[in-house]
Amino acid sequence: MGSSRRILGTLGLLSCLTLSVNAPLSHAAPPAPKELPRLPFTQRYQAVQHGGLVRASNSGISCRKEQSPQAEPCAEVKKGAAGVNSDFEMFYSEVDKDPDTYNSTRAELKVPQGATVSYARLYWGGNLRVGEQKPPEDNGRVLVAEPGGAYKEVLADTVVGHRTDAGSDAYQASADVTPLVRKGGAGMWTVAQLNIAMGHSEVGAWGGWTLVVAYEHPQEPVRRISLWDGFESLAARAGDGTVEVEGLTAPPGSAGRVGVVAYDGDRGALGDSLTVTADSGRRVSLSDGENPFNDVMNSTITEFGNQSFVRQPEHVNNLGYDADVFDLSPALSGGARSLNFRLTGESQGHFLGVLFVQTDARR
Repeated sequence: MGSSRRILGTLGLLSCLTLSVNAPLSHAAPPAPKELPRLPFTQRYQAVQHGGLVRASNSGISCRKEQSPQAEPCAEVKKGAAGVNSDFEMFYSEVDKDPDTYNSTRAELKVPQGATVSYARLYWGGNLRVGEQKPPEDNGRVLVAEPGGAYKEVLADTVVGHRTDAGSDAYQASADVTPLVRKGGAGMWTVAQLNIAMGHSEVGAWGGWTLVVAYEHPQEPVRRISLWDGFESLAARAGDGTVEVEGLTAPPGSAGRVGVVAYDGDRGALGDSLTVTADSGRRVSLSDGENPFNDVMNSTITEFGNQSFVRQPEHVNNLGYDADVFDLSPALSGGARSLNFRLTGESQGHFLGVLFVQTDARR
């Protein structure tokens, strides 16, 4: 994102979106789903069961050529060097070798052997206005292929969050894909045809997808799992985003994790943070070696600070797309009946889309 960008922060998040698991592939444009710029951040799914949450994620676009004199070489940025999307000409990532698709990427979904998928939701989104303007009518459609399978059309199944400001034209859509993931299982999932713009601008291009899956497994601990989603614009000095997860029965010393999906978070643009308070106790900063406490949304796709699953391509700096999982255990040392997550915006702003939480629960 360019330094000239200024976001007027207004809080408002997304509900989310249709699936058509067996729909034939069609080149005709599907009916455009309803879109709203401000939607509340709400709980999508929750359960208490033996099992947990896993996710697969990747960005759909990356740098191709440096456009700023101070930009690091694109090849080094992909490996993790500092760099922001506005310093580059951005171009689609392509892994499927299919001439009829664009921005196809893959990521590994680690559903444990012997587990049963209880719920799965696919989220996708990005910026429609860069060197080109993409039509919003295509926001609600992607192509998805399970491991070893062919593409199937997936359509957004509720309202799409779509916010336009002076610098960007950003959206997030999603769909319930539970039947598809139950059938496809663990392995490399491919998502193509993300409606995102390529090119170069002062704001920059970004976009990606995340598949969040809740599963049951009789040999795992009893856990409470909760999935929330929205589409919230956060900017420094414009207020914080908060999500309150209640009804927990986490005993002292519990383990837990929290995942966040965000758009247009810039590596090196400081001020964004993710903190959590258990009950009315102390506020704990959630960060790790790859996600500093004051630059949490820094274009990474990590789990506990590691690249813990296979992606194609597997860029370290994803230039405006974050999908990170953090260790929640330090906040649960004294147990918890509720968790209050607080998210602050970086100096140039970013968009929040998904938050998912897993905690131990009393038997």
